[in-house]
Amino acid sequence: MARRALITGVVGQDGTFLTDFLLGKGYEVFGVPGPLTDDVSAWTAARCGPVTMLAADLEDMDSLLTAVEEASPDEVYNFAAQSSVGESWRGAIATTETNAVGVLRLLEALRIVKPDARMFQASSAEMFGNAVEAPQRETTPLRPRSPYAASKTYGFHIVGSYRDSYGMHASSGILFNHESPLRGVQFVTRKITDAAARISLGMQTELLLGNLDARRDWGYAGDYIQAMWLMLQQDVADDYVIATGITHTVREFCEAAFARLDLDYERYVKVDPALFRPVDINAFWGDPTRAHAVLGWEPKVSFRGLVEMMVDADLERLRAG
Repeated sequence: MARRALITGVVGQDGTFLTDFLLGKGYEVFGVPGPLTDDVSAWTAARCGPVTMLAADLEDMDSLLTAVEEASPDEVYNFAAQSSVGESWRGAIATTETNAVGVLRLLEALRIVKPDARMFQASSAEMFGNAVEAPQRETTPLRPRSPYAASKTYGFHIVGSYRDSYGMHASSGILFNHESPLRGVQFVTRKITDAAARISLGMQTELLLGNLDARRDWGYAGDYIQAMWLMLQQDVADDYVIATGITHTVREFCEAAFARLDLDYERYVKVDPALFRPVDINAFWGDPTRAHAVLGWEPKVSFRGLVEMMVDADLERLRAG
């Protein structure tokens, strides 16, 4: 009998990649859509095949109880979230309702209806804030510096609480930045690759960005999905840092993206002080040693390979109209 998976935020970047991955392994997949964009939903329909969509919302307990009952999942992957740090400053209460209390509601629904289901929670490296050490690992103290990070920190801790208190197989992946051609244009990586493609086609003349010296650990979303799945295949639930262990600046991302199109980024990228965050984190750098040792997981796509993949996809999309 096929294993059953329930994915919240199923038509987002991670949900779409995971759906493709699980269907390839013979799973029956149930999805809670969440907010969706045209390019992601179209990709999902074209690539991912049969998914049973359920009408549920992390802010509605009754709908979650019904969804868990209908899906009766062996595995649950929670990607549903307000996932933009910048947007969290403009909608702090809504962000907290989904990213923090929503995780609690999902855990409660599982505890009541399907306590033997294994749950993955998508946690964020933003929880580390201005970290006391680098690279950041599972034992690094959490010091959230934004409403988004604070909400994710609550979600992370409540998962651990339910694991310890109820014996639930609930794990959190502390995910560092992971990108793909499906990344939303509100994120700086996709903003860069989309603009580079537009500039190369004469559709745009410049790109305004904030802090070019911000340093991040960027990986490929398709690689990170496998780590998430491997976490739920372990006998014992635990939390893992999922990262490449290598950092690059926003400036380096711009250089690689524009170079793919034989352009000099310095001619087109301008710094706009208005785009700086109220509180910015200078560097995120993950240590994936435990994921390597316990899960046997290794990222495969390089930084430059990721950037070029995204630029190529945006160029193809724009040329197709």
